[in-house]
Amino acid sequence: MRGTGAGSGSGSGPERGALLVVGDVVTDVVARHGEPLAVGTDTAARIRTLPGGAGANVACWAARSGCADVRLLARIGTDAAAWHERALRAAGVRPLLVRDPEAPTATVIALVGADAERTFLTDSGAALRLAPGDWSPDFLDGVARVHLSGYLFFAGQSRATAALVLREARAAGVPVSVDPASAGFLAGLGAEAFLAATAGAACLLPNADEARFLTGHRDPAGAAAALSRHYPLVAVTLGAAGAVLAAGGRVTARVPSPAAVPLDTTGAGDAFTGAFLAALHTGASPTRAAAAGCAAGARAVTTVGGRPGGAGPG
Repeated sequence: MRGTGAGSGSGSGPERGALLVVGDVVTDVVARHGEPLAVGTDTAARIRTLPGGAGANVACWAARSGCADVRLLARIGTDAAAWHERALRAAGVRPLLVRDPEAPTATVIALVGADAERTFLTDSGAALRLAPGDWSPDFLDGVARVHLSGYLFFAGQSRATAALVLREARAAGVPVSVDPASAGFLAGLGAEAFLAATAGAACLLPNADEARFLTGHRDPAGAAAALSRHYPLVAVTLGAAGAVLAAGGRVTARVPSPAAVPLDTTGAGDAFTGAFLAALHTGASPTRAAAAGCAAGARAVTTVGGRPGGAGPG
């Protein structure tokens, strides 16, 4: 059975079938430091090594949020493949991991300050080597929705793969969502190139900085409205301020976020995306899906790392 869900993600009814995430698996090294970094010497920190990656995090949060069949296609180094596969299966995600014999698993060092804000040092490793040959049309069998991690668009080979997936999913009537993933990497690619590469996606899920960069609008609501002229549904995340939805060139809803005391903001956007997609997948309206996403994001910031449950408050 080829793709089973056709719609733009408008919440018109529950979808039967899987959510396929195509993206990245990353080893996260999260360093939480209570004092500003002391250049040239030591700064005390609490350091954890955790499974991560935007695509993998989204998949785990979707599974945690009630999506019964979540699959993840990604490329990974042989160095940590078994560890990541176990973590994904434990989270309820079916891993479709391509082992790269040459490049190591992608690694991110997340420097998290006392304000819980994070700065990333990123070694993309095998993640952006996902190749068109790693894709098979059979991956769409039984799939009702596809999500593409925006990190795939920041290297030529993985961008070609993302374009292939987007094209074949659309041909099969399967809606595709995209998370731009990184304002810093977007600046390197360029707004016009990203918009062109993701044309045809049914839903875009940027944060406020990404939305501003893609449109030139300083106001996130204005940016959301502008982006919704390119994509049928846009959800711009605003951190603790919640999210704004837009469709057809206008803002359709503003959704608040539950209060939370942040410990680490790593993966909060991934949590929103996973819960948002899971809710759409089971028939929720975009507004209700955004409320579910905001609740997941608020939970995510209270633990260390980007996965449901994280590493706890330690």
